[in-house]
Amino acid sequence: MGGEHKIQNLDDLAGIVASLRAQGKKVVHCHGVFDLIHVGHIRHFEEAKRMGDVLVVTLTQDEYVNKGPHRPAFPQSLRAEVLAALGIVDYVAINRWPTAVETIKRLRPNIYAKGPDYKDAAKDLSEGIKLEEEAVKSAGGELRFTEDISFSSSQLLNRHVPLFPPEVSAYLDDFRRRHSAGEIIQYLDSLRTAKVLVVGEAILDEYVYCAALGKSAKEPILAMQYLSRERHAGGSLAIANHLAGVCDHVKLVAFLGATESHEQFVRQSLKPNVKPTFISKADSPTIVKRRYVEQYSVSKVLEIYEMNDALLNENESDEICGVLEACLPRYDVVIAADFGHGLMSPPVVDVLVNRARFLSVNTQINAANVGFHTISKYNRADYICVHEGEIRLDHRDRHADVKALVAALSRRLSCKTIMVTQGKRGTLLYREGEGFYESPSLAIRVVDRLGAGDAVLALSSVCVAQGMPGDILNFVANVVGAQAVTILGNSTSIDRVAILKTVESLLK
Repeated sequence: MGGEHKIQNLDDLAGIVASLRAQGKKVVHCHGVFDLIHVGHIRHFEEAKRMGDVLVVTLTQDEYVNKGPHRPAFPQSLRAEVLAALGIVDYVAINRWPTAVETIKRLRPNIYAKGPDYKDAAKDLSEGIKLEEEAVKSAGGELRFTEDISFSSSQLLNRHVPLFPPEVSAYLDDFRRRHSAGEIIQYLDSLRTAKVLVVGEAILDEYVYCAALGKSAKEPILAMQYLSRERHAGGSLAIANHLAGVCDHVKLVAFLGATESHEQFVRQSLKPNVKPTFISKADSPTIVKRRYVEQYSVSKVLEIYEMNDALLNENESDEICGVLEACLPRYDVVIAADFGHGLMSPPVVDVLVNRARFLSVNTQINAANVGFHTISKYNRADYICVHEGEIRLDHRDRHADVKALVAALSRRLSCKTIMVTQGKRGTLLYREGEGFYESPSLAIRVVDRLGAGDAVLALSSVCVAQGMPGDILNFVANVVGAQAVTILGNSTSIDRVAILKTVESLLK
């Protein structure tokens, strides 16, 4: 394609720019994703070049493109190659950070040029333009805006280069006709004032990375070489962190083990606006779920639980009930994240069912509780969010129409809203008096499914409590799920800005 010599790493480019400025050249810097080059980009580059002598373009690294889990459509190497092939562009580099701030500080351009869409800083969901302006001014340069014709790469891709299967594209086309991104963003922004209480087991998810060596020479076992390990805050900790990104006030009630509590790690892992209360469970460690992962394929080969999943004793149960009775009246939404590892004793369940203003419930089945742990331990809920397998287990029915099972559960627990997550088939939402809403999965890239259901539970619970319409709720749940499966375990939580930009990207 030509132009490969223009592509530089950032450190080398910083030296080139410094040399050009020393020669009296005026350097103009443009930055963006540039996922699909179109006439709007060409006009932007031409106008920017006229502001100076040399045009440098940097582009967002693949992992930091926050236009949804389906983007970028083209990897950074191809995007850089296309930019370098343009005669108007003098140098190209791939950014190493989520924003252009550090790059601006390194390159120190005379002019940092942005398109006309960025003139109104209030419309910039990430608020990055303010930080970029500060960076360029601190480097002795100035921020300017081009004025020519503007197009949206997201809109062009959505309309003419569909990245989803036909049935998903059809769903999105229909949804766009009924709802705008601005409408969805307004609903999501309204969640910030909700006061949310999360009650559930604190779990530490540990990933132990290994290289598979092969079968042991003398025994029928797989031999693996240890490489590294990392630990994430999971269970109710992860749910609280997900909520903390979209709600200003989050309270967490959980237990830590009296032995091996890992309390310092747990507290450091929580976001600043999560206010925890922990009780100590006797003869128990804080729950650790250790997964051994073959690093090359990122495939889990073995899982080990460190825990005592006996129910809380009478004193512990009384203590946590006292905490709940004191704080429940202050919270708009209460999420019972019941992993079936001993926290939700019958007295605790009774307090939640009888005292919570709005009760959202998930009873998660796992290797330690399958067959013994179902949603029926609660006799009332305002919202239930479960996987299809969990609702079938509750009914002891593998084959019945899932809609019939959901309607029956709604009547039995007097629950007006139930969401059933169905993996790659998306979600099924039931609302009393309205019927069913269905949404396909919006996930394109799956890194790890662990924790995705918890992310959906977290955000959808607040959406239901705030009265979000059913079709919008279903759409938002799938946006959250699609973002969550791109995260390894619970290494990070869902990001509010990324959700808003995904909504904006999908609905253009």
